[in-house]
Amino acid sequence: MKITENLIWKFQKHLINEEKSNATIDKYLRDVRTFFLWTKGEEIDKQRVLAYKKHISEGFMPSSVNSIISSINSFFDFCNQPDMKVKILKIQKQIFRQKDKELTVEEYRRLLLAAKKRNNRKLYYLMQTICSCGIRVSELKFITVQALKERQTVIKCKGKMRLVMIPDKLCRVLLGYTKQEGIYCGSVFVTKSGKPLDRSAIWKMMKTLCESAGVERGKVFPHNLRHLFARTFYSLEKDIVRLADILGHSSINTTRIYTMEAV
Repeated sequence: MKITENLIWKFQKHLINEEKSNATIDKYLRDVRTFFLWTKGEEIDKQRVLAYKKHISEGFMPSSVNSIISSINSFFDFCNQPDMKVKILKIQKQIFRQKDKELTVEEYRRLLLAAKKRNNRKLYYLMQTICSCGIRVSELKFITVQALKERQTVIKCKGKMRLVMIPDKLCRVLLGYTKQEGIYCGSVFVTKSGKPLDRSAIWKMMKTLCESAGVERGKVFPHNLRHLFARTFYSLEKDIVRLADILGHSSINTTRIYTMEAV
């Protein structure tokens, strides 16, 4: 079969009719379009799909690979091509974080330095924001100019709300950044067209820093900055209930995983 823009458009209409959430639709379309670009518009078969699975497995965490595969498999279901579907990776459930997969403070500092040397101020401040506030990539849009002036932001996600305090020092440097960039309202981290940066764009930007920063590619992805925040906070405060509240976890068991490491 051959993937076309028209087929992707029809898939989008299908997802809308299925009443999928906007976030789910965006995720499915992003994953399918990325696969489409990788195929260069050529005919694909099961072996080509397996090759793509291997390709993304070299740069993404297993859970991310499975999420992408799930999107592509849904697309094949829509196209009535079940034989094109591939299996997701088997992941052994862990009750701890693997230490060798986590960013260290030193590695984080090297990533910041690499971004600074590249004069990529947007990425430089973006990484500091996630690591200083412990927010998810999808929550960056709530870091607005007004929020910086108030030193706090209200994050709304899946029907829940939580208050996130923004460190004074971070507020000062980000307000300086927004002034220099001519951003006077709305989200701080946006594209040239003014839209919030998506997870894929941030992931790609961070990966460009790996070699010069001397950090393994498998460690460098946006959510690992949130992990670093959680581990650092817990090592200093030893308050897992407060940490769960800051991270927006509904279960402390989820938070506990961030604070445990393999030995």
